[in-house]
Amino acid sequence: MLFDNSIVGPIHSRRLGASLGVNLLPLKHKRCSYDCIYCECGWNRETENEAIEFATPEKLGELLENRLKALAANNVAVDSLTFAGNGEPTLYPWFAEMVGIVTELRDKYYPKAMTTLLSNATQLKRPEIFEAVKRVDNPVLKLDAGTEGMWKLINKNNELGCPWDDLLANLTAFGSKGIIQTLLFDGTSAGRQVGNISDGEFNAYTEHLKKIGPRYVMLYALDRATPEKELRKLSVAELQLYAQKIRNEGIEVKVYG
Repeated sequence: MLFDNSIVGPIHSRRLGASLGVNLLPLKHKRCSYDCIYCECGWNRETENEAIEFATPEKLGELLENRLKALAANNVAVDSLTFAGNGEPTLYPWFAEMVGIVTELRDKYYPKAMTTLLSNATQLKRPEIFEAVKRVDNPVLKLDAGTEGMWKLINKNNELGCPWDDLLANLTAFGSKGIIQTLLFDGTSAGRQVGNISDGEFNAYTEHLKKIGPRYVMLYALDRATPEKELRKLSVAELQLYAQKIRNEGIEVKVYG
């Protein structure tokens, strides 16, 4: 399911509270450097024939300001202004400019709110994106696997992305400024076992976390319909078991069932 608006919500988020989404990407086209088997936006190929049309920063800023002005006038709570939407937000051509615009409008209308980015981290390979992401209050960066093979099965990195070793190196360079988000699950995809909770996979993932040293880790379970139908949602109790393994390494974890 694609978002059909550039400004979405606010909606209640398990992780962010009252979240006002800022969708920088085309409204009819998923634009992503991954093709995750659990993505709520569906497979990339489902929209590959749609034109890629990006709204300008000026237009997005106008839409956002109008929405914030109306929300503030009606005393509607906003806890986070969140870069999310139809794919990978940092693929927007003027992402760094939009970080500045969103931050300025946040300061004007909702100074107590946070700015948040939900990203797969592949574009940290670009210095201008790395620096722009550092200016976001909550840079939430995806890491779903412990090994390159499982990463390819789960996230299906494409030509817009980056190699596995570069992803890990860039996450490590970002370090404690970043929040790592990981969706835990298991199941099958194209007839193959897939998931990130086996001992070998999860232990390798935990070793990466120790090198990255994130601000904290978000562990969460499936919540919406997925394009791959044979995936299993973990219970909160299961999530807590995996969270404790990470906490044992001295890393803070927050769990969202």
